[in-house]
Amino acid sequence: MLTDIHYKPLPTDFYQQPTLELAKSLLGCLLVHMTPEGTVSGYIAETEAYIGPGDRAAHSFQNRRTKRTEAMFAEAGTVYTYVMHTHCLLNVVSGALDAPEAVLIRAVEPFSGIDLMSARRKMPYGKNLTNGPGKLTKALGIGMDYYGHHFTNPPLFICEGNTPSGIGQGKRVGIDNSGEAKDYPWRYWIEDTPFLSKKG
Repeated sequence: MLTDIHYKPLPTDFYQQPTLELAKSLLGCLLVHMTPEGTVSGYIAETEAYIGPGDRAAHSFQNRRTKRTEAMFAEAGTVYTYVMHTHCLLNVVSGALDAPEAVLIRAVEPFSGIDLMSARRKMPYGKNLTNGPGKLTKALGIGMDYYGHHFTNPPLFICEGNTPSGIGQGKRVGIDNSGEAKDYPWRYWIEDTPFLSKKG
């Protein structure tokens, strides 16, 4: 399936770094999805880290283990998808086995298959195409069927991309009801990217 593309998935050990480090290391990496309609990809421009049991904003707070969160307890590099407000959100599981941590991919900068992304989103190329976690999954055609998949395996995988010239850091978005966790500066982004979901 990889014959028409030169991208090589990042190895498993890439995902085994500490979650906050992984959230930064993912910036600039290329998220690739090979679909029957064509291959689409984008450079990861924004991430958010969720540090499991001690993080009130994490689905796995206090080691909450449910049908929804089970993938978070899997090995690093596993795909954790969930639906929020009808949108599928894409996460990279991190941490050790049975240590439920994850990184949410919040935005990407389109690289290949832009016409297909625009058709899926019914809009022209621009920052609104993929500057949000629900926007990027729709543009790239990523759905809940990837729950439990591993990012080292096509057709959905992450490979090397570009090294960011600078990384911004700030509070996460949309978690105002999570107590002190709402102030943790665990959102990271490529500085000067036009595809940021929310400034600062």
